[in-house]
Amino acid sequence: MLRKPVFAANWKMNHGPTDAKAFLRTFLVHYARRADRTVAFFPPALTLHAVTDALRDRSDIVVGVQNVHWEPKGAFTGELSAPIARDAGARLVLVGHSERRHVFGETDEQTGLKCAAVASAGLVPMLCVGEKLEERERGTEEAVVVRQLRAGFARRPTSLSRARRPRRVVRASVRTGPTWPSDTCARPRPTSFDHSCRRPFPDRSQGGPAPLRAGARRHRWFRAPCRGTPALRRAGRRLDGRTRT
Repeated sequence: MLRKPVFAANWKMNHGPTDAKAFLRTFLVHYARRADRTVAFFPPALTLHAVTDALRDRSDIVVGVQNVHWEPKGAFTGELSAPIARDAGARLVLVGHSERRHVFGETDEQTGLKCAAVASAGLVPMLCVGEKLEERERGTEEAVVVRQLRAGFARRPTSLSRARRPRRVVRASVRTGPTWPSDTCARPRPTSFDHSCRRPFPDRSQGGPAPLRAGARRHRWFRAPCRGTPALRRAGRRLDGRTRT
């Protein structure tokens, strides 16, 4: 699913079930099946069922949720867990969106907890990384992206424990972009580039558990095809200390 370009639409706090059904009726008339891309919708939680129901015959379009808690269940009023999201039909989960970080105070550590919880539930986390305007003006955007990537993939999902020794590849998608308005005057930034990160996480130098190195076939990789910026390209090279072109 994630080896192709991803076109994702985050609906944020817009479109209830009635609006979503009307939109999808029109959208599906004009959008034919395409094998060369992945299209994803992230509706509000209360609209998720309406969207999955409208797309039940369109397996080429995937649906995700905008946020989850890192615990699988418990006394967390108003929260949504990854297992519940999966049971409701979600396949993707946004993690670390700029509004979650800067409006609701989500920390780098919490994004790591969430990515691990999402992967453990069998869903695909879409980790959002990017700098604020003041960080870009200081020239620290690369350091910000590196920090957010390291934190997001710093924890091994439960399904990757040594005891179970699975051989599957855990997938993740990385979405990068500045967290300031697109019409803000700032240093020019290329709109996109194609880049595939394929390297083991987490990084031992950041205090997380060491990558499993019992054998070449047992490396646990997060494969993160993404579109982003030169800062993310440089960040990817720095994550494992190897030079990549």
